[in-house]
Amino acid sequence: MKYLVASDIHGSAYWCEKFLERFDSSEAERIILLGDILYHGPRNDLPKEYNPKKVIEMLNRYKDSIYAVRGNCESEVDQMVLEFPVMSDYAILDTGSYNIFLTHGHKYNEDNLPPIINGDAIMHGHTHILRAEKCAKNGLTFFCLNPGSISIPKGGNPESYAVLDGNMFTVLDFDENILAEITLSN
Repeated sequence: MKYLVASDIHGSAYWCEKFLERFDSSEAERIILLGDILYHGPRNDLPKEYNPKKVIEMLNRYKDSIYAVRGNCESEVDQMVLEFPVMSDYAILDTGSYNIFLTHGHKYNEDNLPPIINGDAIMHGHTHILRAEKCAKNGLTFFCLNPGSISIPKGGNPESYAVLDGNMFTVLDFDENILAEITLSN
């Protein structure tokens, strides 16, 4: 299955629209949103075209295609306006040969590992810094995946999203440049 992955939209109608345009042209079957969908947070500047109401409208049109997890900026009020579940701290994507632990990153991350085993992956946002690499900690070898942020990138990164297509995780900017890529295999 092919997924388009975004994190940290932070209410940017501009970047949300760009991402949804990519989804429409990508032949992906699902969207994965890794949290911080509507609110920009007190530590961030306003993103380009900050308009949470427009983001709500755009994303609700895709409600049957979205898997989402709760970010540190999500609240019960967000769930009242979004027509797809956003309040789970994590989800597990079972690929058949390994699991991908989907989370925002403020609770579970490489420093506070979720229940994973060798060969699994943890996919999160929160840091706004893209990542696609094999990691090791506490005797485990696993994949660390982060699509970056589509609206407020950090660490010198451009706005980015990811494509998970089978075992391939690719982080792209909006000019379709590959920024990071890794094959998920044991």
